[in-house]
Amino acid sequence: MNCPTADKLSQFVDQLLPKQEMAETEAHVQSCASCGKVVNAFQEEQRFIEETLQTPTLPGNFTELVLDQLEPYGKSKKQRKAVWKRVVLTAVGIVLAVGIGATVNPAFAQLISGLFTSNQVDEGLQKAAEAGLTQRLNLEVEDQGLTFVVEDVIADSSRVTLSYKILDESRKPQKPNLNIWNADNKYTAIDQNGNIVDMSGIGWPRGSDYGYIEFSLFDHSNHIEKLTIQFNLVELNGVQGNWQLQVPVDLNENRKLTKMVELQDATAVHHGVEIDLKKLHIAPSAMELFFETSLAKEELQRAEEAKRKLEERFGKEKMDSLVIGDTSGIAYHIENAAGNIIYSTERSTDSEIASLLRGSSEDTAILGRTTYAHSFVPKNEDQLTFVLDGVFKKEQAGFSVVIKPKDIERHPLSLDYKGYHLTVKSVEKSLVEAEDSVIIKLEGKVDFLDAGFGSSWMVVDEIGKVYPGKLSSGSMSMKGKDGRHDISIELELDGLQEVPEQLTLHLLYTTNYYPADNQWRVPLTN
Repeated sequence: MNCPTADKLSQFVDQLLPKQEMAETEAHVQSCASCGKVVNAFQEEQRFIEETLQTPTLPGNFTELVLDQLEPYGKSKKQRKAVWKRVVLTAVGIVLAVGIGATVNPAFAQLISGLFTSNQVDEGLQKAAEAGLTQRLNLEVEDQGLTFVVEDVIADSSRVTLSYKILDESRKPQKPNLNIWNADNKYTAIDQNGNIVDMSGIGWPRGSDYGYIEFSLFDHSNHIEKLTIQFNLVELNGVQGNWQLQVPVDLNENRKLTKMVELQDATAVHHGVEIDLKKLHIAPSAMELFFETSLAKEELQRAEEAKRKLEERFGKEKMDSLVIGDTSGIAYHIENAAGNIIYSTERSTDSEIASLLRGSSEDTAILGRTTYAHSFVPKNEDQLTFVLDGVFKKEQAGFSVVIKPKDIERHPLSLDYKGYHLTVKSVEKSLVEAEDSVIIKLEGKVDFLDAGFGSSWMVVDEIGKVYPGKLSSGSMSMKGKDGRHDISIELELDGLQEVPEQLTLHLLYTTNYYPADNQWRVPLTN
């Protein structure tokens, strides 16, 4: 048989092909090295996604093990000292302790009434559930012997999160797998004015009967009163069918629980970056800080001149095809009344310091200006103070290196530039035969995370033809013991049919960090 398409190989990995095609494809993959590599890549990707979406679980008999240790009612027992998160079983009047970081077994989670009362969700949702914001829905639709059930919803001005289950004909829970690769599975949220709110998250903890779907209200929190979430699903757990469901959500009452603080004249300039803190929202499930960064006049002039020169060198169309990302940003922490750090944009091993729950940014029409919304788990603190740690600027790199692909295996090429320490691992034709492209793989370490680093490359072949280096895949780790982050990226050069004898790799931009010269402090709450 001819080599299957990448889409068919993806369906083969997900076991979605008919039985006969599965057998034929399996036989082909075993005899075709190229397709075998593609299948291995899909399997690695699948494992990575599952590990990212999943969390550890406690043993299946956890409930019985705990209940067996409880003394009969009326007897006293000395409690051991430990750090615990308490879960109250109000129906039977007993308190069980579940260690932080563990996941309650699905059967046990059902006893304590749903997903949002378990450690399978973030602490912000747990706090919202404790505050009584969980609304039981139990809306469902059935097709092909599978029932899709939306059980609970938590909604405030920060986000709307729904928990769901998939049941078989005997009402037994199945793996809550919604195929995120199937573009025909639609999850749409529409507000009272007909505006669409994008889905921000989906997942299912390992071993759980539950999954969750989340819609962020970052950019809409002042406007949305009602939301209708529409599910149009064509696949559940690999079964094709038709599941359509509408979930109405009324936010009018819960919006009143949000404290909104408008930050007046909270502006400063540090190292050529203008900072404007806009507002703070404290909702039951999240605390959100909204701000904007932009380039000061001289910095903006330099950025515009650098952009013009790059467009002259590589062509405006080629430059416009790159997604350069945020041109400026900030690092900061937030202190309480005692001066203790309780929030930080830098990830910390200190359990008392909360890192970002989630964040979003958007470049505006003005070069160098970016709007941000950062979200943290809310804490019961009356006085909060913003403290600037430093600023980030995306600046022209002007770094180039010549690559001879045939020599890479014998003489690996290393790149060292301003905190980036990389090695060119390979330059190869794409494994997907239907695509005319070449993949450059780079691995190494960086001194700090730069989300736009993988999209700041331009490549010129031996005859002078220009190819934007488009990020096809990549990963970055948290900071290691050496103070650096491991990084791996693959740059795809579309339209390049064969690997050239020689390529010149140009790094156009890097994001550079500048510590604040003095601590800029802004009271966020009184």
